[in-house]
Amino acid sequence: MLEVDCPCVTPEVVLKASGHVDKFTDLMVKDEKTGTCYRADHLLKDFCKDKLEKDNTLSPEKAAEFNHVLAVLDDLSAEQLGAKIKEYGIVAPDTKNPLSDPYPFNLMFQTLIGPSGLSPGYMRPETAQGIFVNFKDLYYYNGNKLPFAAAQIGQAFRNEISPRQGLLRVREFTLAEIEHFVDPEDKSHPKFRDVSDLEFLMFPREQQLTGKSAMKLNIGQAVSEGTVNNETLGYFIGRVYLFLTQLGIDKDRLRFRQHLPNEMAHYAADCWDAEIECSFGWIECVGIADRSAYDLRAHSDKSGVALEAHEKFAEPREVEKLVITPSKKELGLAFKGNQRMVLEALEAMSESEALDMKSALESKGEVEFKVCTLGKDVTIKNNMVSINMEKKKEHQRKFTPSVIEPSFGIGRIIYCLFEHCFYQRPGKAEDEQLNVFGFPPLVAPIKCTVFPLVKIEKFEVVAKKISKALTTAGISHIIDMTGNTIGKRYARTDEIGVPLAITVDNTTSVTVRDRDSKDQIRVEVDEVASVVKEVTDGQSTWADIMWRYPAHTASAADEEAS
Repeated sequence: MLEVDCPCVTPEVVLKASGHVDKFTDLMVKDEKTGTCYRADHLLKDFCKDKLEKDNTLSPEKAAEFNHVLAVLDDLSAEQLGAKIKEYGIVAPDTKNPLSDPYPFNLMFQTLIGPSGLSPGYMRPETAQGIFVNFKDLYYYNGNKLPFAAAQIGQAFRNEISPRQGLLRVREFTLAEIEHFVDPEDKSHPKFRDVSDLEFLMFPREQQLTGKSAMKLNIGQAVSEGTVNNETLGYFIGRVYLFLTQLGIDKDRLRFRQHLPNEMAHYAADCWDAEIECSFGWIECVGIADRSAYDLRAHSDKSGVALEAHEKFAEPREVEKLVITPSKKELGLAFKGNQRMVLEALEAMSESEALDMKSALESKGEVEFKVCTLGKDVTIKNNMVSINMEKKKEHQRKFTPSVIEPSFGIGRIIYCLFEHCFYQRPGKAEDEQLNVFGFPPLVAPIKCTVFPLVKIEKFEVVAKKISKALTTAGISHIIDMTGNTIGKRYARTDEIGVPLAITVDNTTSVTVRDRDSKDQIRVEVDEVASVVKEVTDGQSTWADIMWRYPAHTASAADEEAS
């Protein structure tokens, strides 16, 4: 993948072309007396959940209705949301005042670029648009070959109506996005076989609309049956599953939910969200979407620069092509100053539109034609345009690539990881519970701790030697020379998720303790850094290491917790 780093401030023209200026909205309702704003879908969701959890008098029919509303919540239009809010008598949470009808609120932060204040811009709501507008250069850097991908990690900004739930809903956050460009006629993936046997929880739209639950599906089967649109999309769904579970996300609390029809953009071929269950419910953390060729076409139309790829043929091919030839003279006489807009609209017709026009012109001599840039219909006559099928020899095929986009919300993934990795276990004292973060070694921010068993100089010298070796190997660690008991030091490092602890109790060999099993092994001082690196880089598991080194049985004093 080609990594890029694009600006956070984006000119309005870019986001106008992408559709964000007109359509990047959430539905909002307003307290009619105080003017306080709320997200309409959040109020309806909270009301239904509250009823299901706390109302013991709820009939089975009403409970089924509330569950259905929660299932199709993202598919509700503004009118349907407003009708449900009125039907259930939902009022402003803080004042109990009546609420307005839902209306769209644009989620982008607007700014002005330059001192004149004449060039409007926005803080980017996603990182993807910077990749799309640079497609031509990226395609060149990749040797003018498809498929290829560009990736970007950076800040994005959304003017959330009601930020809440810690890292889950904020106005500034870190996104990691991949834009994988592919031939729209061939969305196969050479590595799909690597993931095709994976089986995990999936939630197709049919299951949602009929009130059923997510079910385990084989991703290879889901692609072959058409549940997932194509191999490349299926490949990225599989890779996202592997990525999240290797981070430490519980596979039984992870599902892939397909977008409902009203959620999905009109141009999208298919969209799935990786949702992770936490104390706030199921949270969308990764979106995997087949955005078709919409983005590149939109920027091509606005900029006039063709964002295209090409496929060279081994031998020239004779093809029959539709040729639209507008008459500039006749269009100029008929439409004068609007000639260019009519001409561009005629040239931009799809093949089916052009053939329909040809048929109408041949039978009637004229046809009504909508010109979007004029916002009205115009009359096109026989002498204004020629539409014919012609045979041509082609040496290459030009096309606008489709893009498949996995988009990762880093803050949300980290929050869910905290919840999934946290657990408690009994301490030495009665009723004592010790906190543990069970981060996998690969993602634990601190890989190991080093501490002398007792505070004497010969052990401290060895601890410093090991610390130096760990630093040279690039392993983040803490060296603890305090005189606390070893049990207290173990408990303190378990609480911050450190997977390994090195205890210096000898000048030639040391003990290495695993956080989760509390098992210990004995390792020579000169080897300990390489053993830690092997585990924390994911080359070996703790179980692998246990086979190779002698076990060390901790004494009661070693594990004294307080």
